[in-house]
Amino acid sequence: MFRRICITWLPGLLLGLAAGGAWAQVTPPASPVVATLRQAFDAAWARQPEARSLDMRQTAALARRESADSWSAEPPALEVSGKTDQLHRNDGSREYEIGLAVPLWLPGERASTAALADAEVRASTSRALAAQLRTAAGVRTAYWDWQRARIDVLVARERLASARELAADVSKRVRAGDLARADQHQADGAFATAEASLAEASGALAGAEQQLRALTGVTPALAAEGLAVAEPEPAPSGAPATVEAGHPAVAELRDRAEVAQRSMRLAGIQGRANPELNLATTRERGASGESWQQTVTLGLRIPFGSDSRNRARVASASAEAIEAEAQLRLERERLTSDVDTARVRVESARTLVASAEQRAQLAREARGFFEKAFRLGETDLPTRLRIELEAAEAERQVARTRIELAAAVSALRQAMGLLPE
Repeated sequence: MFRRICITWLPGLLLGLAAGGAWAQVTPPASPVVATLRQAFDAAWARQPEARSLDMRQTAALARRESADSWSAEPPALEVSGKTDQLHRNDGSREYEIGLAVPLWLPGERASTAALADAEVRASTSRALAAQLRTAAGVRTAYWDWQRARIDVLVARERLASARELAADVSKRVRAGDLARADQHQADGAFATAEASLAEASGALAGAEQQLRALTGVTPALAAEGLAVAEPEPAPSGAPATVEAGHPAVAELRDRAEVAQRSMRLAGIQGRANPELNLATTRERGASGESWQQTVTLGLRIPFGSDSRNRARVASASAEAIEAEAQLRLERERLTSDVDTARVRVESARTLVASAEQRAQLAREARGFFEKAFRLGETDLPTRLRIELEAAEAERQVARTRIELAAAVSALRQAMGLLPE
């Protein structure tokens, strides 16, 4: 009786567990993925320290610019003092003073401070753009490495499917007595080689995915048969000198040099402390019973300058300006070379794509001819295997050259200072 009850309820129990397992698999939200180069860049940039601190840096630069618009060099200071003889003679002598001390700008200091603040605002923006371009360089390298590995996996799968189909065909013909058992061994060996190639390509793909995931923080994913979306190629008419004008790396160094130069000029002006304008009012009496007297004091405090006091600031700012200008010249030369090299690489990749497509077309036609001849018994299995291998390699080559062309265009955009699209 107990056994019958258990058997009766067992299907329902298994159905409930299966339903619960299916619900558990559907409930968790899907993890975020990246499918395009632009998505990968956006995800990677959001993780960068420069992106997280950008708003605060710009806020600080704008605050310094607002302070340069103030009419005083430093915030005014309130001065309050009192004097009495209550502790020794106690004749009723009293004196109370309240005043305001206002630091004044040195000649040319206010204009130089405002110019320096404007340069720092521009430098904070160009620094962020240069950081974006550096992030884009790493993302582009990892992304196209992933695409190369992915293409190798797709080609390896097609080769494995073709080897499986050929091995099945050879097996049928061996059983029918049309082919020798040695041919079966060769077909099985080709199938095993294709399996090994797929396993190797899958391992390389896993490593490339991990590298891209380390940059973006999310899982890269594309449709199984989807093609990578290449970036648009820049206009060929852009001369390197025109490209450099808005290049983030050049703009960062140029703004950095400008900040250093303006810091040097400001340090030269600030050779002494700021003068102070003092305005005070005094209320006093000489003794008890005397009437209170009130006076107003207007004074100017002018500190003496010291050349050695400010020499270190001027020298430091001068060294920073010289270094930034030297780096700017080197960076312009490097960018010119990089753009020229990238353009040559794009043209070379385009030529390789054309030749690879022609080779793949011929290999596909030859495979069709030899496949038909093999079925009719007009050619042997080694020749058929060689033709299959050549066709698979041709397909792999055309797929890789297309990826290389897209990567070359991406490298050209990187050299020209353009972010992923």
